[in-house]
Amino acid sequence: MKINFSLSNMEPILALISGILILIMPQLLNLIVAIYLIVIGALGLTSYRS
Repeated sequence: MKINFSLSNMEPILALISGILILIMPQLLNLIVAIYLIVIGALGLTSYRS
């Protein structure tokens, strides 16, 4: 079974990891949201440039 790593595959994985960490350590919410938005924004900018 070949796993294709793309932006559409990574978003749910990042969301799951973020949700679990927020449940365990709620004070990490700001840090996790900031990192998530930076990563998604950077990937979005690089994948849409032509």
